[in-house]
This record gives sequence, C-alpha cells and structure tokens, in this order.
Amino acid sequence: MTTSLIDRYVFTVLRRVPEGQRSDIERELRTSIEDAVDARIDGGQDRAAAVEQTLLELGDPDRLADGYADRPRYLIGPVFYPAWQRILVMLLSVVLPIVVAVMVVIRILEDASIGEVIGTAVGTALTAGAHMVFWVTLTFAILERTGVARSEVRGRAWSPADLPRYEPGAPTPVQLVATLGWAVLLIAVIVLQQFAFTEVPVLDPANWSFWWPYLIGVLILEGVYAVWLFRRGAWSRTVAVVNAVLAAMFAIPVTWLAANERFFNPEWIATLDWGATDPLAWLTGATICIAVGGALYDLVEVAVRAERARRGLPTPVPGTGREFSAPLS
Repeated sequence: MTTSLIDRYVFTVLRRVPEGQRSDIERELRTSIEDAVDARIDGGQDRAAAVEQTLLELGDPDRLADGYADRPRYLIGPVFYPAWQRILVMLLSVVLPIVVAVMVVIRILEDASIGEVIGTAVGTALTAGAHMVFWVTLTFAILERTGVARSEVRGRAWSPADLPRYEPGAPTPVQLVATLGWAVLLIAVIVLQQFAFTEVPVLDPANWSFWWPYLIGVLILEGVYAVWLFRRGAWSRTVAVVNAVLAAMFAIPVTWLAANERFFNPEWIATLDWGATDPLAWLTGATICIAVGGALYDLVEVAVRAERARRGLPTPVPGTGREFSAPLS
C-alpha cells in the first residue's frame, strides 16, 4: 500500500494542528489542492507535475499548519510546541502530584511532624516541578536546535522531496519526546533522591559504585535510541531487537538488585513502621512487578508495531478517522 504526495503533504500538516480542527482542515486542504491540480491539468500539465507545482506554491507544510493553528508559538518553535505543551501538562498534572504524594507518605511513615510534612510537600512540589519544566524544555530546545524534524535548517527552500516518508505507525514527535522525557525524569529521580528529596536516601547508596551510574547510562542509551528511531522513521525487526536489548539491560539489573535486597537503602527501610507488614518484602515485590511488567509491555508493544509495519498494515491518522499507509520504497 502506498500514499500519494498529496496524502503525505496533508498528513504532515494535520500532525501539527489541534485534533478538533483536523477533519475540517483536511477536507478544506484536499479540496483546495485537487482544484489547483485539476486546473493545471486542464492547462496541459501532466498530473505529477501539477501536483508538485501545487504543493510548491502551498509551501512548507509546517508553516501552513502554523497558519491554520492561528496562534503564536515562540517558546520552543512550531514543530515541537504542541508536544512540549502536552508533555508538561501531563507531568505537572499527573506525575508531580504522585511524586508529592509519595514523599508525603514517606515522611508520615517516618513519624515527621505536620510542619515537616507540609514543608516536604511544598519543597518537593517546587523542586520536582522546576526540574520537570527545566529538563523537558531543555530536551525540546536541543531537538529544536539540532535539526530534528525542521526543514528550515536545510539551508534551502522547501520542496515536496522534503516530505517525510511515512510508514505504518511511524514514530511521531510526541512519542520521541515522551521517551526522552521519561528517561530524563528517571535520571532526575535517581540523582535527586540521593541529594535533595529526603534526609535518608531511598535507594541503596552503595550502588553508586556501579549500578546507579550503569542504569543512568542505560537511560541515556534509551534517549539515543528514541532519537535514532525517530530519524529512521519506521518500525522494524531491527528496532524491536534493539528495544528488547535495552529493556533487558534495565529490567534485569533492577530485578536482581530488588530480589537480593540491594535496591532500597537499609537505613531508609529501618525508618518505616508498617506494623505487621514487612515493608521491604512489599516494596521488593512491587519493584520486581513494575520492572518485569513494564519491560514485557514495552517488548510486546514494539514487536507488534514492527510486525504491522512489516506487513504494511494501515494505521489511523490521529483525529481524522482515516487510515494512512505510506510508501514502502
């Protein structure tokens, strides 16, 4: 299954406009393009030349999408602004309250006073929130300035040849930034739990001799993998294998450390008073379940995407209800 140049152009525009406007914009844009193409064909041009000339006149689809969106985007740039905004809203409205709640529970279990609990909640909210905003924004700024998904850095005028070669389920900027964002967030948690969040580190400080730097290195590789996958623009068996290796490199050491009671700081565990419940056993089980379950879910998801891409199965275009499949050549 293949898509025409018009399909690729329309999809490139639609990916950066609000979902609620996509159906109307798609209808309007396709009608405009087809009318212009028909007029050129009536004037004696062949269809391929007519399509290319029409798209050249419309210009860079990213800039056209900015016009449809009709709102200024200056902080990060029009390519990544929607994803940057979506990720930050998710982090600050979902992840940050969870982090604050966890720290409050920890302080309560440590028999802290009400003032200390409130101070921990406020301090964690400010510190973690600032780190989330800073690191996510920095990640987007780096992507913006290194030329990922930006046609204007090519140093020449846009042309239809610059349109992405979409394949079924091709990685999107949102997926790229989500992967990078989570990697950065986990690195920040590993570092900050040692130096900022609590008086007694949650994770075993002895592992700074190898395992915590190792896991940080794996998370950095996850970020490199995400950028490589986005630039590659397609899921494949090679991608699935690389993803599986990275998942194993992270999940296996975490599972081993937890199973051998080397994941959590014994001094921190000693501060917990859960009555008849053994906090270490409960936390160990939860850590192993999350590590193994998360890795298996990731393996299956990427393997399914790779198989669908191999078979050329269509994928719905977000917000349009239409199926889209790109040229395999």
